[in-house]
Amino acid sequence: MNEDLKVNVSGLPQDYLDAGAAGNVSAAVSSQVPGVEPEPELVVNPWDIVLCTSGTLISCENAIVVLIIFHNPSLRAPMFLLIGSLALADLLAGIGLIINFVFAYLLQSEATKLVTIGLIVASFSASVCSLLAITVDRYLSLYYALTYHSERTVTFTYVMLIMLWGTSICLGLLPILGWNCLQDESTCSVVRPLTKNNAAILSISFLFMFALMLQLYIQICKIVMRHAHQIALQHHFLATSHYVTTRKGVSTLAIILGTFAACWMPFTLYSLIADYTYPSIYTYATLLPATYNSIINPVIYAFRNQEIQKALCLICCGCIPSSLSQRAPSPSDV
Repeated sequence: MNEDLKVNVSGLPQDYLDAGAAGNVSAAVSSQVPGVEPEPELVVNPWDIVLCTSGTLISCENAIVVLIIFHNPSLRAPMFLLIGSLALADLLAGIGLIINFVFAYLLQSEATKLVTIGLIVASFSASVCSLLAITVDRYLSLYYALTYHSERTVTFTYVMLIMLWGTSICLGLLPILGWNCLQDESTCSVVRPLTKNNAAILSISFLFMFALMLQLYIQICKIVMRHAHQIALQHHFLATSHYVTTRKGVSTLAIILGTFAACWMPFTLYSLIADYTYPSIYTYATLLPATYNSIINPVIYAFRNQEIQKALCLICCGCIPSSLSQRAPSPSDV
């Protein structure tokens, strides 16, 4: 509509424009285009709306897990503490995405940008670290099955939680403490105001943790296969039953690791090779799948767990289905 208005102005007779005063021109324009106002331009990025929607879903889903674990004293085992840590980290990540959307369009300032990006970095870092901690816990629960339920395991779990949250908070504080590109745009990464070096550290740390998780899951698969084979021999199961049980356990681990890699690997690799000069659409297209990992995590780690399923059923309907109470754990629940 602005272009139409310019056309109307330039379409006036040239001799009239030369002879008339500025006030006359304005009056002429007003008389030719009465009541015309420029159409409001789209001020909200659709990608930001999608990210905010994703953050809302993440917050609601993980809030349920946090409340279930917090209000059930029976869910205080190391495994549930780590699942709770994961849910809390994802919950904060979802809140960070929502706050980022609100601040970006309602309260624009350098301080809010730094606080928001710090919260997002810290929460997503805690989420990834919690996934690694869960992997370590699962490996230890299988490798040291006889001594796993000791006080030493609980102490080790608390140490892991303190370390992972301490590290994540430190990473989130880096932009606030000055490691940002607000003063020098040339140092910006694909996510402003993170610097290229900051993004590279986060990406390399992720690749290292992914490699460690891959190695641990390979060891877990070996242990699961060996345990399933021993159980089959002790109970004289058929080879087919042993194969099915082992395949379920390995398939579950493959889904867990494959989902994690599919969600985070695109953004990680893109952060290493790209900088602020790249089109922002590529950043959104790779960052969005990373947020999906926080949506999938409760389904994989929390809602598949029998104890959490029982607690959720008690909250929703006040009873526990007989099929759930009689179900025995299997290697596929690893």
